[in-house]
Amino acid sequence: MNIGDVAAATGLPAKTIRYYESVGLIDAPARSDGNYRRYDGRQLQTLRFIQHARQLGFSIKEVGALVALWRDQRRASADVRRLALEHLDQIDARIAELRRMRQTLQSLVERCHGDHRPDCPILDELAEENH
Repeated sequence: MNIGDVAAATGLPAKTIRYYESVGLIDAPARSDGNYRRYDGRQLQTLRFIQHARQLGFSIKEVGALVALWRDQRRASADVRRLALEHLDQIDARIAELRRMRQTLQSLVERCHGDHRPDCPILDELAEENH
């Protein structure tokens, strides 16, 4: 398969596929006589694996570790679980931060009159230096 076929099969842009190759997440594909990339089924499967991991919010570094574990038939599932739990902790921290942001913004919106007057607690808060 050429890169266009792989892009169509995975929904990933060709640029992203080349990036994953450049950072070592997928093996470099064979090249045709015309020097075009030729992907095989294993690379396609790896790209789908990467795509799913990225959809779950894993970083490129974490995806690299997951790909290495996926390829290692002698891996310990405890290693995979540890990575997933660390990522879950990161997600929980982001959710908590988003909740704090929402609460602050909700409070500001409630204090804003939203009328013809120029005073606005939202803008006042954004202009404060203590943030």
